[in-house]
Amino acid sequence: MLPAATDFLPELQFQTSRSSGPGGQNVNKVESRVELRFRLLDSQLLTDEQKQTLLQKLASKLTTEGELLVVAQEDRSQLRNKETALRKFHELLSKALYKPKARRATKPSKGAVRQRLESKKKHGDKKANRGRVDF
Repeated sequence: MLPAATDFLPELQFQTSRSSGPGGQNVNKVESRVELRFRLLDSQLLTDEQKQTLLQKLASKLTTEGELLVVAQEDRSQLRNKETALRKFHELLSKALYKPKARRATKPSKGAVRQRLESKKKHGDKKANRGRVDF
């Protein structure tokens, strides 16, 4: 079970910088871009098994120091970008740690098999009756 995003707050580092893109003069003076850093191996909330799973599945998103880096700069508000980064972070972890349910093999019931074979027989008879009619 994955802890809530707010449980990770003591282990997260936030860094702000000036965002790129549209925003007019606001872009030149406000640091609205938020960078979230999470040291995966130092986490107290994750088990060793979860850490290994995350290291494998998120390898392309980790820095060389083993930090998970999430960036948000979609909004003009630093607070909303921080919330977005937290949401992205939690989604990343939950997707990476999701274990699909194991499929159990099942057999069709005898009634379903009988019904399927009757349907096939009926369809075959219909096709067999087609053809040229002799007078």
